[in-house]
Amino acid sequence: MRLNPYLNFNGQCEAAFQLYQKVLNGKNLQMFRFADMPPSDDMPIPVSARQQIMHASMEVGAAVLMGSDNPHPGFQPAQGFAVSLNMDSAEEAERVFAALSEGGQVTMPLAQTFWALRFGMFTDRFGTPWMINCEQERCSD
Repeated sequence: MRLNPYLNFNGQCEAAFQLYQKVLNGKNLQMFRFADMPPSDDMPIPVSARQQIMHASMEVGAAVLMGSDNPHPGFQPAQGFAVSLNMDSAEEAERVFAALSEGGQVTMPLAQTFWALRFGMFTDRFGTPWMINCEQERCSD
């Protein structure tokens, strides 16, 4: 069994996954658009959303990050969770924090804590909440 985060976006999935691939060194990025789906009465897609992403996935380390756009009215931004990245070095934690938090909202600046050489939290410009953690026992300075 594997646990994989699945993120929902309001039309920015493609841009988000392109950034995540670059910053997180993602591999095997796949994206399928709603226009690629066979027509279905069960899931009518507005014409304006046909080029949005129906499903995206990529490998990040041993995990798979997945996501899609939500073309239906009533989209709600992510809340009540965060994607947590456990880094191997303080330098890498600083790089990833800076790149992903740019244009977003930092809720806890990246800093040393009693458990970590670096820990910080933010919501990126696409609305995804993140935690960057570099535990003292596993993190190099």
